[in-house]
Amino acid sequence: MTTTTAERPAEEAVGTKSPRAAGGRGRRPGRIRRIALPYLLLLPALVLELLVHLVPMAMGILMSFKQLTRLFLRDWTTAPWSGLDNFKVAVDFDGAIGEGLLKSFLTTCLFTVASVALCWAIGTAAAVFMQEAFKGRGLLRALFLVPYALPVYAAVITWVFLFQHDNGLVNHVLHDQLGLTDKPSFWLIGDNSFVALLTVSVWKGWPFAFLIVMAGLQNIPKDLYEAAALDGAGLWQQLRRITLPSLRPVNQVLVLVLFLWTFNDFNTPYVMFGKAAPEAADLISVHIYQASFVTWDFGTGSAMSVLLLLFLLVVTGVYLVLTSRGRKTADV
Repeated sequence: MTTTTAERPAEEAVGTKSPRAAGGRGRRPGRIRRIALPYLLLLPALVLELLVHLVPMAMGILMSFKQLTRLFLRDWTTAPWSGLDNFKVAVDFDGAIGEGLLKSFLTTCLFTVASVALCWAIGTAAAVFMQEAFKGRGLLRALFLVPYALPVYAAVITWVFLFQHDNGLVNHVLHDQLGLTDKPSFWLIGDNSFVALLTVSVWKGWPFAFLIVMAGLQNIPKDLYEAAALDGAGLWQQLRRITLPSLRPVNQVLVLVLFLWTFNDFNTPYVMFGKAAPEAADLISVHIYQASFVTWDFGTGSAMSVLLLLFLLVVTGVYLVLTSRGRKTADV
């Protein structure tokens, strides 16, 4: 039976909104709350990041433009303005300060490239080896992660004892037992300090690469390896044609993270060598520390830190651009 206009409810006749319209208006606050909720949850972390990182960074940049020495430590804001003088001293490679910074920078670059390459190679090899099931694989995986799980200070101090000249285990094995050296070596001073520092860095860094690559290998379908094996592809061909191309996105992030961690590493060389690192192991992080807290020239030290920050930003930007182009080319 057809309902006429006269039979409609009185409240609808006087202009009451339909349930759909009323419901649409009621859903707006709920939708706004759903959109704003993720940002509200991130707000404490953003505030903490601002207080812990960005504020000290801004203060460091400001200090790099001041003649901040021990005379102004009580109130560093009263230090005279120096403009770009601190940066000119840091990049004057004919001067003692600039020459020392350049040597430290080149040493850090060599150390970083060697450490990242070895960490990636060892971690990838271990992850590929662990893909096949065998007895004791779980225990071996746990042992591989021990260097990454240990506190840095405890691990590095242990290595310092191992590298001792008179009673260290390294000299005992290499010289006393194997006879590979004519006399016990000095590992914590001289040119051998670079090898010692690189050994410790790789030892505590490759388990992270192993963990990341092993997680990336879980996403590669087993069917690809089975099909490759049926086609007669050996282990090396499977690694080159399937494993490494499939791990390209993972490796791009892994290499960048390892690079930033290694280039900025301060704890390892400081615990091994103290405030005065040998020239062969004079990484730029310790060098900037010496320029700031040993010579008490905080203005020049801050300028060095700003230059290091700019260098890392440029390298990271170029790396991301190149890797993104390579990814787009591979997709095409």
